[in-house]
Amino acid sequence: MNGATTDDVVPAAILLADGTLFEGEAIGVYPADGIARGEFVFNTVLSGYQEVISDPSYAGQVITFTYPHIGNYGVNALDEESRHPHCSGVVVRNLARRASNHRSSGNLGTWLADHGIPGVAGIDTRRLTRHIRDHGAVPGVFGTAPVEELRAALGSARPTDGIDLVAGVTDPEGRTVPATGGATRRIVALDLGIKSTMVRELARLGTVEVVPAGTTASEVLAREPDGVFVSNGPGDPAAVQGVASELGALLGEVPVFGICMGHQMLAAALGARTYKLPFGHHGGNHPVQDLGTGKVEITSQNHNYCVDPETLTGAEVTHVNLNDGTLEGFRCTEVPAFAVQYHPEAGPGPHDSRYLFERFADLMDERGRR
Repeated sequence: MNGATTDDVVPAAILLADGTLFEGEAIGVYPADGIARGEFVFNTVLSGYQEVISDPSYAGQVITFTYPHIGNYGVNALDEESRHPHCSGVVVRNLARRASNHRSSGNLGTWLADHGIPGVAGIDTRRLTRHIRDHGAVPGVFGTAPVEELRAALGSARPTDGIDLVAGVTDPEGRTVPATGGATRRIVALDLGIKSTMVRELARLGTVEVVPAGTTASEVLAREPDGVFVSNGPGDPAAVQGVASELGALLGEVPVFGICMGHQMLAAALGARTYKLPFGHHGGNHPVQDLGTGKVEITSQNHNYCVDPETLTGAEVTHVNLNDGTLEGFRCTEVPAFAVQYHPEAGPGPHDSRYLFERFADLMDERGRR
């Protein structure tokens, strides 16, 4: 049932693992039994809903949008961050039934249905957001089935802890994207759930070869890259198998730049541990300070896990989150490598941090001149 393109209203409900109930109406499409599952988080962006929903980093999660009016400018192919969404569902207060924008090629409700994504509209998202803030990201079930059936299915709702979600979103085939600005650098991008905007930004720096998450260090070096990029990705970094050890073998051999999950994987290669934040950082308005310049950047973020700076060795902290003081970036002190937890590619915005791609280019060029 697609609640965005018909006047028929199909009741739907959300039931969290702690028993909290929310009632609304169905959007998108549901499995045959009318029950979907996932870990509920909230995102604070005012626009960019299509980029958020299609970000592979949301695999296993149900995205609650705090902004009350979602879908007003429609959808289009250029704003998709992956071949298809990997999130478990979407929750909104009000889903616009008509789209108004010159770039729009369709409405969000139909787009959700076309991609098989279930959702609930008409929810008091302020109440749900406050609940997540108070109790943390919480698993739950939602759907068109009776509440008694939802309650019986609660036992199958799981958090993202301890699950390797990267294996389900990485492209096993890989692909090569030519440089768009005439640059001759060669970049290998390790796909842990890479966003299309990241690939476009890297293509400004050189030819990008996107490879699966399981690619070994020797296979990467055989491609003779000028630099290695480690992408974003979903879930618990401690559950991802093999990536950190292969990155460890690359350090010192080639410049490395990591974003989000790539930041966590690079930290793990240095021996650092990660921990789960209560409700994560999901939104486009997080203030981050560059400790080297003192400049404060407004950043786009999407992560539930964070690196423990006390366990980080061979590196210095370069960026911190001004909301909670958590680690947002570091630079290796002995090898050419750095990483940030937030999203400088900014799909959606803001664009304060895109200079980091130029910093990666400078690191590759400096390495090449030696």
